[in-house]
Amino acid sequence: MKNTSVLLISCPDRKGLVASVSDFVFKHNGNILHTDEHTDTELGRFLMRVEWDNDGFDLAPQDFAPAFTSIAERFEMQWRVAQRNDRPRMAVFVSKYDHCLADLLYRQQSGELACYIPLIISNHSDCQKLAEFYRIPYVVIPVSKENKHHAEAEQLRLLREHKIDIIVLARYMQVLSTEFIREYPSRIINIHHSFLPAFVGARPYHQAFERGVKLIGATSHYVTEVLDDGPIIEQDVARISHRDALDDLLQKGRDLEKVVLSRGVRWHLENRVLLYGNKTVVFV
Repeated sequence: MKNTSVLLISCPDRKGLVASVSDFVFKHNGNILHTDEHTDTELGRFLMRVEWDNDGFDLAPQDFAPAFTSIAERFEMQWRVAQRNDRPRMAVFVSKYDHCLADLLYRQQSGELACYIPLIISNHSDCQKLAEFYRIPYVVIPVSKENKHHAEAEQLRLLREHKIDIIVLARYMQVLSTEFIREYPSRIINIHHSFLPAFVGARPYHQAFERGVKLIGATSHYVTEVLDDGPIIEQDVARISHRDALDDLLQKGRDLEKVVLSRGVRWHLENRVLLYGNKTVVFV
């Protein structure tokens, strides 16, 4: 794990922003390793990610906010600072399809995803053997129209018990309630098996097949109260020809879903994603 700090900033665009932030890090004996910035000229919004080496940096994490407040207030910043050697606790929700779950578990075990996975929650038992192979607790909570409120209450209880920081929906085929989503704002990542905003809702590959598309895609995005309308983190596509049957689309789609979800999760864990409005800026 890297012993670095990451500062994420969103604020109105003004002169002197980059200089002020860089000078602050320098004055506290920090060595900047990476800096990325973007200006949305239409909105006049400035977004920035700065990462520096903590070796020699003279501010402890708990002392950073008091020292940085004067700069943040002067430039009207929305900001947060994170430590790269922190490992968030991630819960994975899954239904019957196991390809995204298997990919996440492998990448986490291999060290590609810097997090802990202390809990998997499902509304079916289909993926239980996979969870047992990785020795991760797997809890089955059936969900129906009649018990949805009770099921989500039990899910939230487990998430609190395991001190979960982020939730990943790895083809979890249930719509989360507004109340549930508000418990984890901008901390629920979903994979949608389509290139949003096209073919929203159920059976997108069937819709695409019926339309004779030449491209299919997958989209990882943050979950909001509006279904499949949250800020998009990552997307990718695959070519389709007239020779491809529906099964070919499904197979190519599974490959896309795994890669697109893992990228979105990794970038979130590495503090590379900045949200503003219903958009994201991803510094990679």
